[in-house]
Amino acid sequence: MKASLRLISSLLSVLATVRASPLVPRQSITTLSAAQIASYKPYTYFASAAYCSPSATATWSCGAVCNANPGFIPVASGGDGASVQFWFVGFAPAQNTVIVSHQGTDTSQIEADLTDANAILGNLDPSLFPGVSSSVEVHQGFADEQAQTATTILAAVQNAISAHGATRVTVVGHSLGAAIALLDGVYLNLHLPGITVTTIGYGQPRVGNQAFADYVDAHLSVTHINNREDYIPILPGRFLGYHHTSGEVHIQDSGAWVSCPGQDNTSTQCTVGDVPNIFVGSSSDHGGPYDGVTMGLTVAEATDAGWAAYTGGVILYAKPYENPRVRDSISSTLPSNVA
Repeated sequence: MKASLRLISSLLSVLATVRASPLVPRQSITTLSAAQIASYKPYTYFASAAYCSPSATATWSCGAVCNANPGFIPVASGGDGASVQFWFVGFAPAQNTVIVSHQGTDTSQIEADLTDANAILGNLDPSLFPGVSSSVEVHQGFADEQAQTATTILAAVQNAISAHGATRVTVVGHSLGAAIALLDGVYLNLHLPGITVTTIGYGQPRVGNQAFADYVDAHLSVTHINNREDYIPILPGRFLGYHHTSGEVHIQDSGAWVSCPGQDNTSTQCTVGDVPNIFVGSSSDHGGPYDGVTMGLTVAEATDAGWAAYTGGVILYAKPYENPRVRDSISSTLPSNVA
């Protein structure tokens, strides 16, 4: 997995001036305990495992990222990593939940890049999202990607619920995968009455408008975890009509994890305040680490230089990566604040 640089450049091409919002009082920010941080780690590994090929996740043989969650029972997997992102569904006995996980962008695949670039806001498909107001609008590239696998994943989740008596579903993903996971969470929540659906995203871009964020806050439990100066989460810009849902957790430079209440919390302890524009951000933070887990890699594997393939069957982001030329090429067209 690369650092989603084409996602960055595609979204940046449509950015324009936006005024900063007032800072949220610091006292509203709370620090997570070590136990709270540790509770996310199994889900971080599940998100990382989505970068493995379907053949590997179908047999739960994707190396260290699979071994971190022993006992996981795979139910279905799919995708080609290009026109359809990799995904898998299974049951996690240790967490007593069905898991749905989506792969993030592989920037070597043009189809995935085009998904990221299609940042036009539009309505959700009413056949998939019945009863959702037409005021709710989402990123059409993300929506089209989620729609390709929606019914297949729903059937797999229903099979897992039936086989294991599950009452909980947790949908996870990183980057583009986090955006798809959020839409999947909304979709599954509509079609699984009596089941508690939760989404956990890592390095998630904004997915929809204010009405979407409000709808999600009212109907779904969401956590989106942002690492240090990762600037993918400030894209697409708010001036385009995009808004984050509540549920942000921001990993600070000190390593502390803080809970940032509200939507797009502008405290400097949270992402929008800490990363007001891409020039103070860092693409190297996008892949992690998230409590020691780098997306697609173990910490040890992540120290290898460059890009690496491993037995999980996927090209992975293996070293902090910056391309100053990308920033230089757009510096004359961007305002100072685009968050």
